[in-house]
Amino acid sequence: MELSESDLVERIAAGDAEAEAEFCSQMAPRIRLYGLRHLRNAADAEDLMQHVLLTALQALRAGRLRESEKLSSFVLGTCRLTVFDRRRGVQRREQLLAQFGINMLAPAPAPGPQPDAQKLAGCVQGLRERERAVILMSFYDDETAADVARFLAISEANVRVIRHRALHSLRGCMGVAE
Repeated sequence: MELSESDLVERIAAGDAEAEAEFCSQMAPRIRLYGLRHLRNAADAEDLMQHVLLTALQALRAGRLRESEKLSSFVLGTCRLTVFDRRRGVQRREQLLAQFGINMLAPAPAPGPQPDAQKLAGCVQGLRERERAVILMSFYDDETAADVARFLAISEANVRVIRHRALHSLRGCMGVAE
């Protein structure tokens, strides 16, 4: 049984799930057809249908439709505004790409020289045990100075001093100027 638009609006506002299902079954094909005509893509038409149905149901549940006999007009207006917003977004993205896209397509600067992993491993092994523990926990395990201090039972300040000295030794071992 197909309900009138006024009945649908009243029943949806009252929380009737069957009326919502009826509304969706009546409006979904119309919205999809509108989407196919204006968006010329089946997937976009399906997205439009879902968005418009959701938006309309939310408005109907909240009782925001003033004239219940104009439900079809409300749904059509929601379709128009949604398609308009979508086109405006596409145009805006195209403008931004034209304006700033050249910077996005510029080649990335060449990376600097990469450290020799074996040499670095040898340098880390050459550190004293406490320095090696602080460096590994700080940079490999990504622990904070407080966490390292708790684990090694030393102060945070001491962790920072040990880390600073160990990094200085590593730079010297790797031949990196400071």
